[in-house]
Amino acid sequence: MEVTFSDKAERIKAGIFAVLNEKKEELLRQGKTVYNLSVGTPDFQPAQHIMDAVSTAAQDPNNYKYALVELPELLDAIRGFYQRRFGVKLEADEAMELYGSQEGMTHIAWTLCNPGELVLVPNPGYPIFGIGPQLCDAEIWEYPLYEENGFLPKFSDIPEEIAQKAKLMVVSYPANPICRVAPDSFYRELIDFAKNYHIIILHDSAYSDIVFGGRTCGSFLSFEGAKEVGVEFYSLSKTFNYTGARVSFAVGNADVIRKFKTMRTQFDYGTFLPAQYGAIAALNGPFDQVQRQCRQYEERNKTLCGGLRSIGWNVPDSEGTMFVWAPLPDGYTNSEEFCVELMEKSGVICTPGSSFGSLGEGYVRMALTLPPEKLREAVESIRVSGILDK
Repeated sequence: MEVTFSDKAERIKAGIFAVLNEKKEELLRQGKTVYNLSVGTPDFQPAQHIMDAVSTAAQDPNNYKYALVELPELLDAIRGFYQRRFGVKLEADEAMELYGSQEGMTHIAWTLCNPGELVLVPNPGYPIFGIGPQLCDAEIWEYPLYEENGFLPKFSDIPEEIAQKAKLMVVSYPANPICRVAPDSFYRELIDFAKNYHIIILHDSAYSDIVFGGRTCGSFLSFEGAKEVGVEFYSLSKTFNYTGARVSFAVGNADVIRKFKTMRTQFDYGTFLPAQYGAIAALNGPFDQVQRQCRQYEERNKTLCGGLRSIGWNVPDSEGTMFVWAPLPDGYTNSEEFCVELMEKSGVICTPGSSFGSLGEGYVRMALTLPPEKLREAVESIRVSGILDK
């Protein structure tokens, strides 16, 4: 029987990641060394008190039932964490737990957007920012992020008819893949823009605890008027290395949170309770490991970017996130072709910038997921490969 698929399913392609994975497996079969800097999965482990909380909870057979909703203790932990970390006071109806930010960003569009309504998403940007709205038949309009403007949107360049039509705007700083931190002035301008055009803001704050160069990163919600216009996603994946547990949360506008919770009752029976207890331990526990980990990411950032500059590849240091956003070396113009050639010649795997939108072409993204000594090896492998001599 011939199976036909929906137009939505046909639009979702495996793309370059499948090609890179196939070539990686081929190199490994040949016994070659591979330096995988393509996927942003932390190589640090969760703190011991987090793992202990999960382990203890997993011994209780009652914790294998449907959770249905968040534990009250988890909501209290979320509110307490935001007060301590960002100075943001959250009411009980201004917070909800999610099964990871990827899931949340997909489904919140179902809560906010009717078919044909317009969503503003960044280009370059994380793919789910646009895919989520498209899955509920919303339209997207990509606002450009140019290096000459610090990879910040220029609100004055958004056409009036687009701003008038927009229902939702997705924003993310510190930003994956462009590795920039936004100044306070940006958030004030963003909130004014949202109020003027009645646009709901969705701010992804997955990397707020990985910033470099003495920078500090607060919360979008700490700015006056933010709760009136939007919500913020915070993930435990990168801050606490809790990626597989799939715990994040949305905080902010009470009306949005309330309706989003109702929507999710139709397809979600709650996060596995031991994972919730681990999240409680993370949010209530000491923060010193997070701060130490940030310094380690910064050391990796300097090692990789400085090492690449020393061999003739002009790569700027990241301002934040666990990634590096590198312009293609001289002589190259196609990021996918470069990534394949780089892997074949040096064993270093990175992600083509074109995977993050049309304005990502001309760049590659590298993940800081190897220790400094391995990053130095990767730099040396690139040097001896001769790929920069083109």
